[in-house]
Amino acid sequence: MPEVPETAANLAVLRNVELELSVELGRARMPVRALLALTSGDVIELDRHANAPVDVLVNGTLVAKGEVVVVDDEFGVRILEIISSDEVDQLTRGA
Repeated sequence: MPEVPETAANLAVLRNVELELSVELGRARMPVRALLALTSGDVIELDRHANAPVDVLVNGTLVAKGEVVVVDDEFGVRILEIISSDEVDQLTRGA
């Protein structure tokens, strides 16, 4: 199948499609017994340093790296780096 060029007209049809965007601060692994023992006030240690960039995912696929910011008393994410399609392909193949 020939590749269709990405023009504004081709992408316009997608402008109103909703996607799930999520931001991942980090991950942790624990046995079920530890999960069930969690109580209010417990701290779960994540696999990232406090100043490390967060992952921005669209429908579960990494698309950018960013930093957490506060905007009008709410959290936001400032995009620091857009992940190239080549990097996404490498990450998908490696997973």
